[in-house]
Amino acid sequence: MVMDKVIVITGASGGIGAELARQAGGKGAKLVLAARRQPELEAATAQAGREAIAVVTDATRRADMERLRDAALARFGRIDVWVNNAGRGITRSVAELTDEDLEAMWRDNVNSALYGMQVVLPHFQSRNAGQIVNISSTLGRLPIVPHRSAYSAAKHALNALSACLRQELLETHPGITVTVVMPGVVATGFGDNALGGGPDSRTLSGAQGVEDAAKAILDVIEHPCAEAYTQLATQAQVERYYRDVGAFEQEMAARFGR
Repeated sequence: MVMDKVIVITGASGGIGAELARQAGGKGAKLVLAARRQPELEAATAQAGREAIAVVTDATRRADMERLRDAALARFGRIDVWVNNAGRGITRSVAELTDEDLEAMWRDNVNSALYGMQVVLPHFQSRNAGQIVNISSTLGRLPIVPHRSAYSAAKHALNALSACLRQELLETHPGITVTVVMPGVVATGFGDNALGGGPDSRTLSGAQGVEDAAKAILDVIEHPCAEAYTQLATQAQVERYYRDVGAFEQEMAARFGR
């Protein structure tokens, strides 16, 4: 159950993070919400209930993440769940990618989550209890949107790091869970905020409502598991992709005119 759990959420000033905080707060969770944008973060915190605090944090800075952990422990005395939700997209083909693009995608989507995992891990290990939830993407399994190239690559890397940590902990600290959640297109400002711009995700056909995506994340906090998708049809799509990658890519190209 979420009630009384202490949950840290990065990237909580809007989108999935803010909605997850609102839903978790409604179920009685104690929340530590982190993001860079102070006014938006404080507004999200106000919507998350009386047991929520805001900690202005740049998730791409290890020292900030350490300060976030310390603030959570100082306020609530423990952390039960750490959600690495901060991240950013890109709109750039492989042929156009620069060194700076790759560094930005790695910093925003991999380093940020790695710092979260590393700073909370000693606390979880001392209790042999806790859950790390890494918000990845369907593109971390299905690299089928060419203009999200480096974002997709970064999320593949995040999935791999999560799986490796999970296997290490199975041997040494089986009470700790590492969960990867993979949303598809969600109706948030993700597209607007992507490096290089891009289509507004809220205008895309079939975009999942942010409420449903956040509920799926809340479900894995209530019922911990290794991996989950926020949309039921996604797993079948992933299985089709890996049965015949070439055929799947040709199908996508025909469907979207590539």
